Amino acid sequence: MPVHVRMCESGRMLTILSADSPDFEALRSLNNAHAQELSYADEEHFRFLLEKSFFAGVINKTDAFLIAFDQNADYNSPNFVWFKERFLKFVYIDRVVTDAAARGRGYAAALYDALFREARRVGHTLAVCEVNEHPPNPASDAFHARLGFVLAGRAELWDGGKRVRYFVKEM
Repeated sequence: MPVHVRMCESGRMLTILSADSPDFEALRSLNNAHAQELSYADEEHFRFLLEKSFFAGVINKTDAFLIAFDQNADYNSPNFVWFKERFLKFVYIDRVVTDAAARGRGYAAALYDALFREARRVGHTLAVCEVNEHPPNPASDAFHARLGFVLAGRAELWDGGKRVRYFVKEM
């Protein structure tokens, strides 16, 4: 599968990820360094995420990445299922992370912008995601509020008392 590179509106280089990316292990390590916010992914699961995604993009090889699914994905995450039970058509942001050394450069916003453009191109009008309520994730709360996401619901997950809030944004 070829890797396609395009320029984001922000001027940053965005690479569309594939499961055979040469930076696969570095990206998986970045994911797992933030497992509390994102959830741990072994090699098989991370490969699955990339192969089944609607959109998977990375900035500067390993500075930041985003993985999203649409409503048709064969994905059984309880958070994804929560949205699937309530909405007919959407893009679900499963995980987004920026390396600590690359924060403050607008990479997450650039990835969201690229996702939104691709989603609108194929007729999506709704973006959805979850953010940890416990343990709290104030940086993600502030980021999603700036982008116009609004609260749609809450859930307590089975894994260690984790609580999440579900957010939606009309694109």
